[in-house]
Amino acid sequence: MNPNEVDILLVDDSQDDIDLTLHALRAENLANSIFVARDGEEALDFLFCSGPHTQRSFDRPPKLVLLDLKLPKVDGMQVLKRVKSDARTKIIPVVLMTSSKEEQDLVIGYNLGANSYIQKPVDFDEFRKAVKLLGLYWLVVNLPPVATGKLKAAKQGQ
Repeated sequence: MNPNEVDILLVDDSQDDIDLTLHALRAENLANSIFVARDGEEALDFLFCSGPHTQRSFDRPPKLVLLDLKLPKVDGMQVLKRVKSDARTKIIPVVLMTSSKEEQDLVIGYNLGANSYIQKPVDFDEFRKAVKLLGLYWLVVNLPPVATGKLKAAKQGQ
């Protein structure tokens, strides 16, 4: 896999949830490539092209980040805050996918800039359906904002 051509960054520490999510996305052919980060530190290294991911480029950010909240090393809220506060990454859609039923997680997540909040269904079929729908929306239906560099180039070409 070319690390610069990632459609989805999946950030989760539960192998069962990773397996279910990957299965659902691949069954629907929704992503060409999916990178899995198992903790918040690895996710930040990947997104910010640091640590073991210095070979990556900001020119090819993931099209979508699926982010769990309860993560080792750096929790999901801290990852979200860092992503949404940096001009290089703030336009990347971040979907919080969590088993948390705490209303404060929902409120804080949206206040930090989450694009969507999904409570992970316990039932396998419901989980698969939820992943399919969110993949269809964010990767097929949704029109992402134009990156600043591309917008400037387009304006200059007029």
